[in-house]
Amino acid sequence: MPELPDISLYIERLSQKLIGQPLEGVRVASPFLLRTAVPPLSSAVGRTVRGFERIGKRIVFDMGEELFLVLHLMIAGRLRWRERGTALHKKLGLMAFDFPHGSLMLTEASSKKRAALHVIAGREALAAVDPGGIDVLSSTLEEFSAALTRENHTIKRSLTDPRVLSGIGNAYSDEILHHAQMSPVRLTQKMAPEELARLHVSCKHVLTLWIDKLRAELGPEAFPETVTAFHEGMAVHGRYGKPCPVCGAKVQRIAYADNETNYCARCQTDGKLLADRSLSRLLHDDWPRTLEELEERASAPKKPVERTTAPKKPAKRRS
Repeated sequence: MPELPDISLYIERLSQKLIGQPLEGVRVASPFLLRTAVPPLSSAVGRTVRGFERIGKRIVFDMGEELFLVLHLMIAGRLRWRERGTALHKKLGLMAFDFPHGSLMLTEASSKKRAALHVIAGREALAAVDPGGIDVLSSTLEEFSAALTRENHTIKRSLTDPRVLSGIGNAYSDEILHHAQMSPVRLTQKMAPEELARLHVSCKHVLTLWIDKLRAELGPEAFPETVTAFHEGMAVHGRYGKPCPVCGAKVQRIAYADNETNYCARCQTDGKLLADRSLSRLLHDDWPRTLEELEERASAPKKPVERTTAPKKPAKRRS
């Protein structure tokens, strides 16, 4: 899933290409993409792009007069810049925005079509799609600490929860925790003030570092074409079994459903391995089965969970 550094680069390059340009047409191939009916998508055609914003992992197109297009790429959605009128890919193509000098294409390399486009009228309605997580790059330590300790979850869960922090996902949370030398399963309400301060510094350092790295790799004008969660320069994410760049120990992992957390036991957990089996109950209670589920859960009201205990079987009588 494109995270804060990737979304920041998308917005940077979209701003260069499209601010001040009229949207001449929209082609939608997937009926599952558009999640709103009023106002209609056609109301954006003919308008000039005024600017772009980021809400978590969402890209917001400001079409003027408080009309907004809100695009959530989810895990497999990607943006492509092509010559004007380029045909949509038969299997992967979801939508194209046609401008005078090119077409912005949306593809999704997944059988589960989860990418979403909302057409929203008014700032108040736009605010309603914000899960509420704070922007860690502009946050103070006090704001960061309050957000992280509001509920008691594992640090990994809290870093990736869009209701807590804005725009961080699986990849960069691994890198942040490695830089901070913290266990992914430490509970937030048990963190000391010094630990919260260290984690806050690591969040800002890692995210800024990767925004700068991705920008340098891309060059001054190119459009991001190979957005991925795995980069050669990462310390632990996607590097299971490879040496930690700090201490040389093999990178470990916790695997649960479709999630995988990578960490260095020597740097982060005092040499202790976090075994999947012993953590299964904690993961079941604290982690969603997929990051997509966490994103979708962010705006849903909480429901009370009823716990039932199965009746005990009567003991067998000895004869």
